[in-house]
Amino acid sequence: MGSQDTELGLQSLLLDEKSKMKEILPNIKPSNILEKVEDTRLNGIDYFDPFLARNLEHPTTNGETLTHLLKACLGTGILAMPLAFQCSGLITGIFATVFVSLVCTYCSYLLVKCAHTLYWRTKVSSMSYADVAEVAFANGPEWSRKFSSLTRQSVLWLLFVTYFGTCSVYTVIIASNFQQLFTYHMGYELNIRYFIMILLIPLILLSYVPNLKHLAPVSMVANLLMASGLGVAFYYTLCNVPNISERPAVGTFETFPTFFCLTVFAMEAIGVVMPLENNMKTPRDFLGVFGMLNIGMGGVTIVYILLGFFGYLKYGEATKSSITLNLPTEDVAAQVAKICISLAVFCTYGLQFFVCLEIMWTKIKENFEKATAYHNYVLRTVLVTMSVAIAVAVPTIGPFIGLIGAFCFSLLGIIMPVVIEFTTYWDNVTVWMTVRNTVLIAVGIMALIFGTVNSIADIITTY
Repeated sequence: MGSQDTELGLQSLLLDEKSKMKEILPNIKPSNILEKVEDTRLNGIDYFDPFLARNLEHPTTNGETLTHLLKACLGTGILAMPLAFQCSGLITGIFATVFVSLVCTYCSYLLVKCAHTLYWRTKVSSMSYADVAEVAFANGPEWSRKFSSLTRQSVLWLLFVTYFGTCSVYTVIIASNFQQLFTYHMGYELNIRYFIMILLIPLILLSYVPNLKHLAPVSMVANLLMASGLGVAFYYTLCNVPNISERPAVGTFETFPTFFCLTVFAMEAIGVVMPLENNMKTPRDFLGVFGMLNIGMGGVTIVYILLGFFGYLKYGEATKSSITLNLPTEDVAAQVAKICISLAVFCTYGLQFFVCLEIMWTKIKENFEKATAYHNYVLRTVLVTMSVAIAVAVPTIGPFIGLIGAFCFSLLGIIMPVVIEFTTYWDNVTVWMTVRNTVLIAVGIMALIFGTVNSIADIITTY
C-alpha cells in the first residue's frame, strides 16, 4: 500500500469535526453542518444527485475502500479472540461470532443507508457520523429536534472515550509482551506497571508527530509488522493442535457477556464507515448484498473465527488476554512475533491518539480563541500521560477491552444507528422496522448493562 493510500486510511478514522455544512434546513441550524451543493438542472427541472455532486481530489476505488475497511477491522482486537472463544466455548463461539458480525454489519448498514437518505433530503454530498446523527434528529419528529446538538456532542464524546480507552489498551498490550521477553532473558520478573511507565516518553514523542501526512509512513510500518506477527501466531496455533473433544463446545452463561464485549470491540468499525463512504468514487457500491461493507465484514469474520477457534483449541484454559502472550517465549520466531506485534501496536497508537487529539483540540479552540501550537503540544502531552496513567492503574487487557466494547461500542455501534433510523424515517415507520430495531436495541442495552457490570467486576476482582 502506497503512502497516499495509507494517509487516506488514517484520515478515514478521523471525524470531520471541522465540517463544511451550511443551512441544511431553513429553520434548523445544527451546530456543525456540511456545505450545500449547487443543484444541477436536468431537462429544465431542478435535479440533485449527491454522489455526482461530490468533488473529491483523490476518490478511492472499491478495491481501495475494501482494503481500508479490512485494515480498520483487523486491528489489535483480533489478538483477544482466543480469549473470547474461551468464554463462549468452541462451537458456540463460531455461531456467536457470526451473530455479532451480523449485528455490527447491519447497524453500519443502517447508518450509511440513513446518510444516503439525508443526502437527498438536505442536498449535501457527504456527512460524518456526528453529522448524520445531528441532522437525523434535526429533521426528525418534534421531540427529537431539540436534542440534535446534544446527539452530535454525545457521538463525539463517545468516540473520544472509545479511542482514548483503546490507547490505554494498546499501552498494556505493548508492555505485556516486553515484560515476557524481559523475564525470559533476564531471569527475573518486574511488575508490568514499570514497563507501562517506561513507555510514557516514547509515546509522548510519537504524539508529537505534527499531522497525518507525517504519520502515514508509521502506519505503513505498523501494517507490515502486524501482518508478520499474526502470520507467526497463526503458525503456532496450527501446530500440534489437540482434539476438539478436549475443549468445551459451549461456555457458561456467566462468561458469555465477556465474549460479546471482546468480540464487539474486535469487530466494530462504526467509526470508519462514514469516512470511507465519503471518500468513495462509487459510494452506491458500499451497500448492497455484494457491497464493500458485506464483503469486508465477511472476510473479517472468517479470520476472527479461525484465530479464535484454533487459538483456544491450542491453548485451552491457559489462553491469555492476547494470543501473543501464549506464544513460547523460548522460540526465536515467537520472540520476533512478540516484538513485531508490540512495535505495530506502538505505531498504531499514534493513529488512535490523533482521533482523540482532533476532538479535544477542536473543543478547546471553540472556547479559547487564543490557543496556540504551544497549547496543542501541551494537550498532546497531557492526553498521553493520562492514557498511560489509566493503563498503570488497570494493567489488564481483557476486562479493559470488554469495558470499552460494552459501554462505547454498544452505544455507538448498535443503539445509536437504530435510533438514527427511527428519526430518519419517523413518518414511515413499519411494523417490521419496529420489531427489528426493538430487538437490536434490546441486544445493545443488554450488552451495555451486563458487559459493563461484568468488566468492572473483573477489574475489581483483579485489583
